[in-house]
Amino acid sequence: MLNKYQNIFRSRWKAIWWALGILMTAYCTVPSADQTQAPQASAPPPPHQVNPWALDKTH
Repeated sequence: MLNKYQNIFRSRWKAIWWALGILMTAYCTVPSADQTQAPQASAPPPPHQVNPWALDKTH
């Protein structure tokens, strides 16, 4: 069963470079904590919505 998977990487160096490429991709795509906690502008409250199918439309 393992004979089939032995030819995925011909050398250890190629496997290391491939793994480093995967790790660098993950490192570059995940935002840092500083970027995710930026102050947000206060948005106005949403308008009051009325259910058109409600029997009591006073709310």
